[in-house]
Amino acid sequence: MPVSKGNILIVDDNKSILTSLDILLNPEFSFVKSLSNPGQILTELRKKEYNLVLLDMNFSAGMNNGNEGFYWLGRIKEFNPDISVVMITAYGDVDTAVRALKDGACDFVLKPWDNDKLLATLKLAIQLNLSKKEVKQLKDRESGLKNEINRDQREIIGSSQNILDVLKMARKVAKTNANVLITGENGTGKELIAREIHRLSDRSGELLVTVDMGAIPETLFESELFGHVKGAFTDARENRQGKFELADKGTLFLDEIGNLSFHMQSKLLAALQNREITRIGSNNIVPVDIRLICATNRNLDKMVKESLFREDLLYRINTIQIEIPPLRNRGNDIIELSDFFLKKFINKYGKTDLRVNNQAYDKLMRYSWPGNIRELQNTIEKAVILCDSSVIKPEDLYLKPPEENLAPEDILTLEAMEEKLINIAIEKNNGNLTAAAEQLGITRQTLYNKFRKNKTDVK
Repeated sequence: MPVSKGNILIVDDNKSILTSLDILLNPEFSFVKSLSNPGQILTELRKKEYNLVLLDMNFSAGMNNGNEGFYWLGRIKEFNPDISVVMITAYGDVDTAVRALKDGACDFVLKPWDNDKLLATLKLAIQLNLSKKEVKQLKDRESGLKNEINRDQREIIGSSQNILDVLKMARKVAKTNANVLITGENGTGKELIAREIHRLSDRSGELLVTVDMGAIPETLFESELFGHVKGAFTDARENRQGKFELADKGTLFLDEIGNLSFHMQSKLLAALQNREITRIGSNNIVPVDIRLICATNRNLDKMVKESLFREDLLYRINTIQIEIPPLRNRGNDIIELSDFFLKKFINKYGKTDLRVNNQAYDKLMRYSWPGNIRELQNTIEKAVILCDSSVIKPEDLYLKPPEENLAPEDILTLEAMEEKLINIAIEKNNGNLTAAAEQLGITRQTLYNKFRKNKTDVK
């Protein structure tokens, strides 16, 4: 017969009882230890890890009220609340058994015992202890994973008034549960601000779950956000938790929210309003408790006017709006960020003596950075890799030519770009408005309205 996993400590002042239990239990369990003096219990528990204590209730001659057993039960549970304790006595009644269970014992056995029943009781008690240990380990692992995932490995660099105002606003809203919309050009660091808000919030011990809304195909939107059950569709081979459930008690960060199709916006709005979701293929409603942060580089107010974004969804996600300034408006932050990236990449590529001269700094300051911080990081990394001397000079900085280096205010207006895209789509679809609208990701009616607004001549 295989030996059951588990270490047992037997405590009884009757030597013959100890001998009988030792003979019965030793072949059945990993380790069995006997004590006749209850005063040695805590010392023994410190020396070795036990899963179960089989504890007598009376140790002094003439005593049969069980108070000694209750005392030592309390001391054991105080030392280790998860250890299983089975009480054993020759003087048992219903009231004593009820009190033992109430005080933390997992079972109560009468002397003389039935061997098979005793073994079954002890095995169940050990399994209870092992289950508690496993749950604790899983919780510890979950906590460690959350800390690792949420660990802020990227710093927010800068001392300009623009970025200090942003950080001040982030700190102010972090302690609330208000929904936050972070706006700004690509590469300005919107996700960093979202992470900072989460880090400073009361939910920082839970997960920050990031979803790139622009990267989710419409056919997978519901599965990605709300999850699904096995067999819900062809490729649903197992149950899957959606991002909403994963972010429960934590923060859900929806990046590029402006890229979400009008149809999917209504499904998102329903989940946000009701604070509950239903997995695909299931009828069970799952309540969710999330803090919502969204980000976009698009003008959502303009999109609302053009019937491209739901006004009620905008109100829902935009309790507080934080606008991240473009890098060109952050002054000397360009130098601070350049030094930060320089230090990062000279360590990465082993060029410890490398520095940037003043002329190169001037070139960095004059550039308009259409790609913002992301472009600056790429520029410094490239300079570190390709520089052949110990000094990064202006010629080592590979920036876009002036004709390509256009700040957003130099680019065509959105209206002009929109009109151009509409004309291209119509031309490619040979004048078929339905096909053109589908390619543009809008309804045929919306496309027709835009024609009238832009006075586009459609033949």
